[in-house]
Amino acid sequence: MSLPHPLRLLVITYYWPPSGGAGVQRCLKFVKHLGHFNVQATVITVDPAQASYPVRDESLLAEVPPGVRVIRTGTTEPFESYKRLTGRAVPYGGFANEGKPGLVQQALRFVRGNLFVPDPRRGWNRHALAAVENLLAAGEQFDAVLTSSPPHSTQLIGRELQRRHGLRWLADLRDPWTDIYYYKDLHHTPLAAWLDARYERRVLSQADAVLVTSPETKRLFLAKLPELPAAKFHVLPNGYDESDFRQSSQPPRDCLRITHTGTITELYHINRLLDAVAACAAAHPDVPLRLRFVGQVSNELRGQIERAGLLPITEFIAFVPHDKSVEYLLEASALLMAIPDVPRNFGILPGKVFEYLAANKPILCVGPAGSDADNLLQECGAGQALPYENTALMHATLEALVARWRINPSLDLPAVSHTRYSRRALAGQLAKLVNE
Repeated sequence: MSLPHPLRLLVITYYWPPSGGAGVQRCLKFVKHLGHFNVQATVITVDPAQASYPVRDESLLAEVPPGVRVIRTGTTEPFESYKRLTGRAVPYGGFANEGKPGLVQQALRFVRGNLFVPDPRRGWNRHALAAVENLLAAGEQFDAVLTSSPPHSTQLIGRELQRRHGLRWLADLRDPWTDIYYYKDLHHTPLAAWLDARYERRVLSQADAVLVTSPETKRLFLAKLPELPAAKFHVLPNGYDESDFRQSSQPPRDCLRITHTGTITELYHINRLLDAVAACAAAHPDVPLRLRFVGQVSNELRGQIERAGLLPITEFIAFVPHDKSVEYLLEASALLMAIPDVPRNFGILPGKVFEYLAANKPILCVGPAGSDADNLLQECGAGQALPYENTALMHATLEALVARWRINPSLDLPAVSHTRYSRRALAGQLAKLVNE
């Protein structure tokens, strides 16, 4: 018996290999696994020669399935001017690579927040729309279009395709929009803030389905537009790719190493945990405690590490390809993650938490109790949230790790309870939405 005709999904995403970092993983992994569910994806993205990626990871190109068509377009963006004026690279999300902004940076943030609404990458939209129009003019048909953001300007492409051609539109928002924790740093005027919020409401209202990564983000969006049906919003969290974790765990036997991967700044408020690590190291000189940070660490946070007296036991490793990042997870005794200490942070569920879970290590999570991250860790038996000022709980958690390490230097967890968050399983959920 022949298989039914595959569903055709048009995926529109700015971040695609060779872009690196967290933003590229979601669409890449969806597309990698959708073929197993009889969904044929076509990807519209930006030409990497013209793109403004904060980081690149050429190794991710090998993960794009050979049969997937990827159409790359030109773009028109202001980031070259930004680099010339500041001498700095393209800003990370939350300006994690900028440190304390000077007058020029503050002025440029004001320009970005008020002259480029929703964001500076909106100049890509007309190029992406032209590419889709060429496909449709050639007679191609699609069962649905998925637009993934940030940059949230990408959602306006889906809205325009729905308006012009009646295409079924799935709006995938990896982060909040006007409630993102660094939104205030863009210095919007009332007019710009009103316009941005208007775009947000229209996207949420007009998309046929809205995909979010955490239950709290769903609640946040529904609170803005309570007249919308809750069934329109679908929580599809980020996940982990089982193929990334084929190698075995290799925790160190000569030290108790706590590893953090990704971007982290002083906004993540881990200074109390750093003090607790210092106290624990002093109390147990026979247990070699070590810290390892892989990725972008702000200068202010490096200063906190120095003031805690932890520089001699701390290793800093610059951005590495994704596969190497996974190796560092597997070479850890325990893993550190943190939720930024900002308003409305209960729904922040970093994509890396699922890879942390797949590494099967204890997780020290500095963040609010009762948050989506806290609930997930407790559900999977990997840890619990350590509230920012709860030094007693931090000390007790570290003491428990030290006691376990004395018995067995491998702290790997005894059971696996996170398989529902595999990228393949989540792609199956997306396939069901496309099929609807």
